[in-house]
Amino acid sequence: MSKKTVNKTENRVEGVEQALTKAEQFIERYQKVIIRAVGFVLGIVLLYMAFQQFYLDKLSKEAASQMFQAEHHFASEDWERALDGDGIFPGFEDIISEYRLTSSANLARYYAGICCLNLGEYEEAIRHLSRFKTKDIILSSIALGGIGDAYAQLGDTEKALAFYNRAADRRKNEFTTPLYLLRAGILLENEDRLIEAARMYERIKNDHANSTEGRTIDRYIARVKAKAD
Repeated sequence: MSKKTVNKTENRVEGVEQALTKAEQFIERYQKVIIRAVGFVLGIVLLYMAFQQFYLDKLSKEAASQMFQAEHHFASEDWERALDGDGIFPGFEDIISEYRLTSSANLARYYAGICCLNLGEYEEAIRHLSRFKTKDIILSSIALGGIGDAYAQLGDTEKALAFYNRAADRRKNEFTTPLYLLRAGILLENEDRLIEAARMYERIKNDHANSTEGRTIDRYIARVKAKAD
């Protein structure tokens, strides 16, 4: 081994030793501060775990039991009682207000958004559905599509199309993807944007031919072609 190589190696070792010495000095100098900081972070973590386990989980169970009747009204398409309650059991608005941090309140936002959509309260529908968070493939797409429906009813075509496209492409599947492609196509067709509408319909025909929408899409394509001619 040459002298230069030996010197370089020695210099590197000295550099590492100096760095370690400085680190040790820093730790020794600020040991109390570091211990306090670690203890503070650990305390926050433990408090959050206790809050989650002993308070939030209990509250979530209570919220779920309180929301049962509202879900029944929702299934019966009794939108008003589902949203506002029936005088005995709370509605989704009450669940959101009283159990704000729970998973039940989050789900209630989805239900409340759909109720508002059916009641013609479109801005409220957008507000609720925008705040709903989920990893579920179908519900996440329906929430986005519901926002699209609300914007369509409010006459904001571009925002409606943006949300229909997001709903269709969120996580492609044979249920929500062709459904919202079709809604986007119909909206475009109603706006006389026939070439864009035809593209939406063709996507259904090419990529989702076996879906409910795919089995009837030929008539939409034929109608757009007839209008274009």
